[in-house]
Amino acid sequence: MKIGVHISQQTFPGGPATLSDDLAAIARRAEDAGLDRISVMDHVWQIGVFGPPELEMLEAYTTLGYLAAHTQRLKLLTMVTGVTYREPGLLAKIVTTLDVLSHGRAMLGIGAAWNGEESEGLGLFFPPTAERFERLAETLQIVRQMWSDSEEPFHGKHYHLGRTLNSPQPLARPHPPILIGGGGEKKTLRLVAQYADATNLFPGPELPHKLDVLRRHCADVGRDYGEIEKTVTMRFDVGRDGGNVPAMLEQLRALADLGIQEAHGTLADVSEPWALEVLGEKVVSVVADW
Repeated sequence: MKIGVHISQQTFPGGPATLSDDLAAIARRAEDAGLDRISVMDHVWQIGVFGPPELEMLEAYTTLGYLAAHTQRLKLLTMVTGVTYREPGLLAKIVTTLDVLSHGRAMLGIGAAWNGEESEGLGLFFPPTAERFERLAETLQIVRQMWSDSEEPFHGKHYHLGRTLNSPQPLARPHPPILIGGGGEKKTLRLVAQYADATNLFPGPELPHKLDVLRRHCADVGRDYGEIEKTVTMRFDVGRDGGNVPAMLEQLRALADLGIQEAHGTLADVSEPWALEVLGEKVVSVVADW
């Protein structure tokens, strides 16, 4: 099992003046701790579960480009990009740029978007749910086409591209891995089966059922279920002395037994050096063989 860290908060004691240094230090410590990947949210305001909207929130892909320059090995992604925030041709170009400049470490985390409040606040396009899922399906087709040898036009219901030229191509082969976030059984998990390399779910009691739904969708579309990486998003709290680690390992063991291959966590006290050190020494090193 692999472990990743999700930077969900960007409010640190030094404020904006030290934010760049704080983020770089977190990324370097995550890499030193043996983590597999690091992610940021694709939001323009902080979301309610982590605090009021007025808290600091940097633009996601600019931030990932900065983190790429301060790391050598970590995979880099959003958890997850809202499909309506960027036109799909530009999104493919942005992720390609991140991949090339990071020597092949980019992933595309993507979903149907949900935050109408921030979209309304900053004037971002935010159509009804059904249309957002239609746009997600077309975006997945477009990025896969742009990350191929084809430069053919694309004409969908919502998007029309005259020439899907993408030069340079990503370094990752066959393309940057595509992760779809969300557990919607009729639409999201079917899109995973059709287009994605990874799924991201929540580790609740419904997880075995969600995996079974994905397995059925794979059978329906002729996809090998084993090709898809199974990941979960959760909260990590190791405790300063590592006192919470045994319970964490028990939970991670249960997830591994279900076939989960990567646990992606918002880490309590992530800006404190000891938090990532404990996570690396007492968790990452243990689960690596699972």
